[in-house]
Amino acid sequence: IEYIRSYYYNKVEYARFSSSLGKFVGFTQYGLKQADYWNSDTSQLAQLNAQKETYCHNNIGIDYQAA
Repeated sequence: IEYIRSYYYNKVEYARFSSSLGKFVGFTQYGLKQADYWNSDTSQLAQLNAQKETYCHNNIGIDYQAA
């Protein structure tokens, strides 16, 4: 299971948080700068990694029951 949070501007993805990497990745010049800034905040990274546990792991049983 992977938790992904993507950021878009004008239908172009400029940055993404991936729980498998545990950090932000930038795709545009602006996204690279933002990813560096966001990755320097360890409390935000910890919060997003905790959201994987809170959101994904609690709902995994519901998805498997529906399938």
